[in-house]
Amino acid sequence: MSAVMKEVVAHEKRCANCATPLAGKFCGACGQRSHLHKSLLHLGEEIVHGLLHFDAKGIRTLPMLVAYPGELTRRYVDGQRTRFVSPLGLFLFMVFLMFFVASLTSSTDLKNDPKAQLEKQVANAKRSFEQTQAELAQRRAQGNDTASAQQELDNDRDALATLERAGQFVESKVGNVSADKPGVNTGNQAIDSALNHALQNKELTAYKLKSAGAKFSFLLLPISLPFIWLLFCRRRDLTMYDHAVFALYSLSFMLLFCALMYALSFAGAGEIVGWMVVLVPPLHMFRQLRGAYALGRWSATWRTMALMFSASLVLLAYFVLILVMSVR
Repeated sequence: MSAVMKEVVAHEKRCANCATPLAGKFCGACGQRSHLHKSLLHLGEEIVHGLLHFDAKGIRTLPMLVAYPGELTRRYVDGQRTRFVSPLGLFLFMVFLMFFVASLTSSTDLKNDPKAQLEKQVANAKRSFEQTQAELAQRRAQGNDTASAQQELDNDRDALATLERAGQFVESKVGNVSADKPGVNTGNQAIDSALNHALQNKELTAYKLKSAGAKFSFLLLPISLPFIWLLFCRRRDLTMYDHAVFALYSLSFMLLFCALMYALSFAGAGEIVGWMVVLVPPLHMFRQLRGAYALGRWSATWRTMALMFSASLVLLAYFVLILVMSVR
């Protein structure tokens, strides 16, 4: 083989990704395959492989997150990274899952909202009036008898007018109450205005709260870390990285737990939800603390109680933050 051909072959045997000389089926520097497929069939194979690869990690991670959270945390901190879904990746996925389930299972309750009830009735009356009007026009075009259709149209028109007048009356009353007697009076005009606006537009406020909650969910980690550090401030063998892994896996479980509670509440299992909310979080925290930090029963117990109190402060601070971001 000539020198030119050898140079060509050598050039062809370089990695297309990082240009490292290839000595086998995979690049020794970046791990990419030496043979590159360029077909739609292979693209589908890559998608299936990616899903199965993620599922394999998820199948190992989720059961341990639920049943053995302390062991999962310790194994990841000790270096077993490729076997499990990363704490941050799992946390972000659980944020998406929780808000997705919350959106599917949430519904607007109109029973105690006369304004919303009237708006719904007005919309139905308009729809009925338009349908009767179209039917009357069709009968006239075909030369059929229109007396019954005309009578029905007059009835629909009267009903619609009555509902619209009732809606205007309720709107005026709600407006006067809101203007004369605001629901919140903190002494600060800007805060009162923002909070009263939120109370008057509950659906919009709820949407903004969900949006802000998902957008700023990452703030749960820096808010939580100081409290976890205080529980172990005398242990020099622990770093903030250990606490961050613990916090992310703990938050991931709580988000998964919240998604399950939303689903059970939607299914009508309210009593079961109440007991689970009381029992499951402290039990899970106890198991994770004991396994992740190699604690005895008493050490894990008092730290669980302290962590439960800290979690309530974290949630309060987080809720206030997203509330401010939503109503401003």
